[in-house]
This record gives sequence, structure tokens and C-alpha cells, in this order.
Amino acid sequence: MALVSIAAGLVLSCSQSDEKLPILGRREAVTKVVDGKSVTDSVYQTIPDFAFVSQYGDTVTAKAVANKIYVADFFFTSCPTICPKMKVQLKRVYETFKGNPDVMLLSHTIDPAHDSVAVLREFADNLGVSGRQWLFVTGDRETIYDIGQNSYMVTAQQDSSAPGGVVHSGAFILVDKQRRIRGIYDGTTQEGVDKLMNDINRLLAEYKS
Repeated sequence: MALVSIAAGLVLSCSQSDEKLPILGRREAVTKVVDGKSVTDSVYQTIPDFAFVSQYGDTVTAKAVANKIYVADFFFTSCPTICPKMKVQLKRVYETFKGNPDVMLLSHTIDPAHDSVAVLREFADNLGVSGRQWLFVTGDRETIYDIGQNSYMVTAQQDSSAPGGVVHSGAFILVDKQRRIRGIYDGTTQEGVDKLMNDINRLLAEYKS
């Protein structure tokens, strides 16, 4: 059974379309001296540097999403439950923002033992995905689980009782150009993904204002 992060509720609470999207995750106050005065700023949780391998066999690092808004998710190609729904919905996002240089999609496999580069390439091809706007990445399993749970704030772990032997969130995570999480959405429903696409447009507008 998929677990969708409760942080999604924080996103749903934002009701005014002209308001800036919230910044989710941990926050700490940092005091520094500016022009002789002590100034306290909030420092928000950000997605750390990473290094994975894409469906094209090359290394994908945080540089790939530098100065871009991106949507992250966690899946595996042989998933018998929610992944097919998620990929249908994420394909809608891909088609809507296709060709926009400010938007990327980053799908992490949580079954790297099976999801080789060749398997991910075939999976992307079967979805009709080409180019580098939507990357499917693999890597060390524990590293993927760690970044999912501790940075993207979603469930990603082994569970022998779950279908496919892995339990993971059905969430899509919206990340801004500073690698801060700005929203978490139910990636299995049209309504959740409609809100995601609306919020991508809001975030794009935020950077233009």
C-alpha cells in the first residue's frame, strides 16, 4: 500500500493562487553580522548534492537541475500497484511543460537491482519520453532510499510484505531553483496532478516577478 506523505496536507492548505507557495521541510535560524548589525535569517532544508545514472548511462548530478524547477518521484518499473497510475499522471506533466527549459522531471528507481540503465531506457521509450527533460535514474539502493526519506520527505524502503517487495510513496515533489521543496502532491490522482501543474505555473511566475 502506498504511503503519501502527510506533508501534502501543507500544500492543500494554501488557498490563494496569488500567494507564494510555502517552503516545506526543516528550517533553522542563522544569525550573521551584516554592516555591523546582527541579522537573523531562516535557512530552509534543501535537496543535497547527488550523483545517479540516467537511462542514457551518464552520471546525473545536481548540476542537471541547476536553475530549474523540477518534479521528483520514486518508482520501480516492475511495480504492480501505483506506479502505472503515477507514470500516466507524470506523463501529463511532461507533455504540458515539454520544451520549457525551466522545468525538469526526475524519477528515481527504488529497485536498482532490476532497473538497469537498459531497463530504464526501454521504460522511457515505451512511455514516449525522449531527450533530457525527464530523466529516469538509478544508483546505490541505500543512497536512493536515504535521499527519498530524509531529503524529499517521502517513503522509500524495502518491505517484504508489500507488493513487489518495496513500499514507496505515490507522491510527486515540487522543488524550486534553490532545491527547496515547495509542494508534495498525490501522484496517483488527476486532481493531485492538476494542482501540481497549477503550482508549477505559480512557481514559474514567482521567478519572473
